[in-house]
Amino acid sequence: MGYAVEAEGLVKYYRMGLPWRRRVVRALDGVSLRIREGSLYSLLGPNGAGKTTLIKILSTLLIPDGGWARVSGFDVVSEARRVRERIGVVLGGERALYWRLSAWDNLWFFSQLYGLSAGEARRRIRELLDLVGLSEWAHVRVENYSKGMKQRLHIARGLLNDPEVLLLDEPTIGLDPAAARELRALIRRIVREEGRTVLLTTHYLPEAEELSDRIAIIDRGRIIAEGSPEEVRRLAEGPSIVEVELAGGHSGLEQAIASGSDGAWRVEVSHAGNGVVLVRARVEDVDGFLRALIGEASRRGYRVRSIQVHGPSLEDVFLRLTRGGGETGA
Repeated sequence: MGYAVEAEGLVKYYRMGLPWRRRVVRALDGVSLRIREGSLYSLLGPNGAGKTTLIKILSTLLIPDGGWARVSGFDVVSEARRVRERIGVVLGGERALYWRLSAWDNLWFFSQLYGLSAGEARRRIRELLDLVGLSEWAHVRVENYSKGMKQRLHIARGLLNDPEVLLLDEPTIGLDPAAARELRALIRRIVREEGRTVLLTTHYLPEAEELSDRIAIIDRGRIIAEGSPEEVRRLAEGPSIVEVELAGGHSGLEQAIASGSDGAWRVEVSHAGNGVVLVRARVEDVDGFLRALIGEASRRGYRVRSIQVHGPSLEDVFLRLTRGGGETGA
């Protein structure tokens, strides 16, 4: 299996401000990546990290100031027309649709821009409206749609030309949780069942972790971490969260744990009723903590009902590596 998207050393500058007070902002600072065919790759970063700039370069809307990129084997600058034939693009903004037209009429209009024949256009529109769950709303004006429905129609429009690569720029931004969940399910279906390659930009950490085969974290125009969700999560250095449920003992456990911790553990003990005690601790040495806790609990008559250990999350990685982000790019 080859690469659907390749980029090496991409650089993009923006010149901002008045001519006599102009400053140069480096939106991309040597970005390199490779995305395998049929996979979902998430580009994760804060606002202004360079995500949208990269999408616009890969979709031939911007020309890089340095480096190169290929989509489906074609150069985004010298073979831009070939690239456009093979990609679908969903950028942010509801105004990319014509609100006074129905979903069918919107898709018909864009199908003609793609040069689809009348028969092919009708077939594709029916298929796509069914795929995104808008068949019953096909002839309703888009101005009457919810935001989630508009986003699903955006994706249908991005799939009109049957693209090999779909570029999604923060598709769930501003959606309520139910609509975002539906859209994520649709994106998974596009990749898993239809075999398309998807590049998704987002700053929602759980979204990237749920959907992605691989994740890259971008900050200030540079990719600072890349790998599978598990590999990226392991980059976070720091404590784990341990949750233990105990039952049947007597009081004094919290004081006993705290007195033996030497300040290394941050422990919270709560009582859930019926003699059940919940212990939640933030610790570096998980094994050492559990040995001490279980030993002390056993001496006080408790039995262990459950143990859960939560390692560093993608959010831990993101905050540690990006230092909270910064507005340096688009």
